[in-house]
Amino acid sequence: MKERGSRKKLVGVVIGHRMDKTTVISVSRLKRHGTYQKYLTVRKTYVAHDPKNLCQVGDKVRIIESRPISKTKRWQVLDILEKGRAETVVPEAVETVESQS
Repeated sequence: MKERGSRKKLVGVVIGHRMDKTTVISVSRLKRHGTYQKYLTVRKTYVAHDPKNLCQVGDKVRIIESRPISKTKRWQVLDILEKGRAETVVPEAVETVESQS
């Protein structure tokens, strides 16, 4: 991806990947309460463009600001920093558990 100017970059976790070439990413940050001075975790979701459909739920990704791609997509997935633990159910394991009981 060609770098143009200074674009915002954020790091977040993929929470949804049901659409084609689109992922929903949750970005968490700490915000200090004005009166009580307590730190609160604030989460915001971003809809990002994933052209190769590489992201899975639970992946930690870096997104970069881009031109509007659709009504809600203004970010693109830059790279996957860490793969999430996607638990897949093997049909053979389910059959052995059922036969034991």
